[in-house]
Amino acid sequence: MNKKLQTIGWVGLFALTAALLLALSGLAISKPGAEESRVIPAPALDEQAKPDSREEVAVLAGGCFWGVQGVFQHLKGVRNAVSGYAGGNKQTARYDMVGLGNTGHAEAVRITYDPKEISYGRLLQIYFSVAHNPTELNRQGPDIGTQYRSAIFPMDDEQAKIAKAYIGELNRARAFDAAIVTKIEPDQAFYPAENYHQDFMVLNPNYPYIVIHDRPKLESLKRLFPDLYRAEPVLVSAQASN
Repeated sequence: MNKKLQTIGWVGLFALTAALLLALSGLAISKPGAEESRVIPAPALDEQAKPDSREEVAVLAGGCFWGVQGVFQHLKGVRNAVSGYAGGNKQTARYDMVGLGNTGHAEAVRITYDPKEISYGRLLQIYFSVAHNPTELNRQGPDIGTQYRSAIFPMDDEQAKIAKAYIGELNRARAFDAAIVTKIEPDQAFYPAENYHQDFMVLNPNYPYIVIHDRPKLESLKRLFPDLYRAEPVLVSAQASN
């Protein structure tokens, strides 16, 4: 993702111009460079909300954390979504090191949610359907490397069981054009990313990478899951100031 913080060049400018023209014309459902979203069934196996449970946590990785965070910030039932790193150790949980691709970390998002409003299985449905393409191995779109892998970091055995069952279910149903390559990686700590990565999509809506690759995900969320879409995102910066 280091390259995204540099100039995008003529190719990127051309893609951005094309995306904006299509958007203005109202003809585009998905824009150039965006991962394709699709309708998939909800998981047959899901968690049951406990009467006394107020908050649960899910950690998911699906390419650049800007877009994944942005999607879940607009999801009803989500109380917080923080960009960060998972899969490696604390000493290497830094953007400049993770970007080298040899730390074991993946760019990930820690999602705090109310299980009485949205279940872990429904989070996975959004994750597979809208947030990223689970059939791309060690990459998402233009971003290549193990730090951009598709990975689920379960908090407990129940989450791991639900994730494994859902992947099997989607593969058997041939919900995608290729097999899902998402890894399930238990017992991994999450480390928040640097402040300038938090709320990036919200704070930089016209940033070229966001326009091309991430804003279409929000459009897909609103179109495919209108009952779950929330217009006003929950922000890390707002919670930090409370």
